[in-house]
Amino acid sequence: MEDINAESTAPVSGWLRLRASAVHLYTASGAVLTLLILVAAYNGQAVAALGLILATLVIDSTDGLLARRFRVKELLPSFDGGLLDNIVDYMTYVLAPILLLWSAGYLPGGTFGVILAAIPILASSYQFCRVDAKTGDDARSDHFFLGFPSYWNIAAFYFIVFDLGAAAVGTILLVCSLLVFVPIRYVYPSRTRAFRKLTLTLTSLWLLSYVAILIQMPDPDPILRTLSLLYLVYYFGVSFYISWKMLKDRRTAQEAAG
Repeated sequence: MEDINAESTAPVSGWLRLRASAVHLYTASGAVLTLLILVAAYNGQAVAALGLILATLVIDSTDGLLARRFRVKELLPSFDGGLLDNIVDYMTYVLAPILLLWSAGYLPGGTFGVILAAIPILASSYQFCRVDAKTGDDARSDHFFLGFPSYWNIAAFYFIVFDLGAAAVGTILLVCSLLVFVPIRYVYPSRTRAFRKLTLTLTSLWLLSYVAILIQMPDPDPILRTLSLLYLVYYFGVSFYISWKMLKDRRTAQEAAG
């Protein structure tokens, strides 16, 4: 027993703390990329901005895995990595893409354009402050986003790649902003257990298609663009199916209990 207690209270090496700190720095690098996205947008370099957005997606997809792998929360308990992640995510998923759309002319000019830009920003502000925005907080739970998960960066990618008009862009922004408040469970690609292998495989292929499309800009292959869209069909389809099935199972359980 004494040996066990001694091991559990042994001092943590500086190397382990440094490694854990590096994970936080890796997450924070997304904020620097946000600055570069805004600079590219200001200079009219939409494709470069989309490339930087891809880099932020890769960081956000991997920093959680690294944090769990290197026990960041345990080794640096005084630093709120979750808060840092939310701050950076809000910058990369919300502010940067909306400002990119504004600067690239995909939103109407004048007051109406400002209102359209403000709606997803406000909707996402609400979502990022919800304590249940991400369901499940332990290894045994299935993880979902509750309400549309503010994927404005991905929306901006498709708006620009398909060169949509302001009316279509505004309509999609409004619909997705409303979906933020609808309690549908959306797949958390790196953590949701249901269909996880298929989701990760398709997500990887989608990322490759993102790169290929950027390389071909400003005139990407129409077939490649369409194939890329099929991932969104899968994502929303499986999210709606899981939400429906969980609701159905819950009602069945309540009827059986009653």
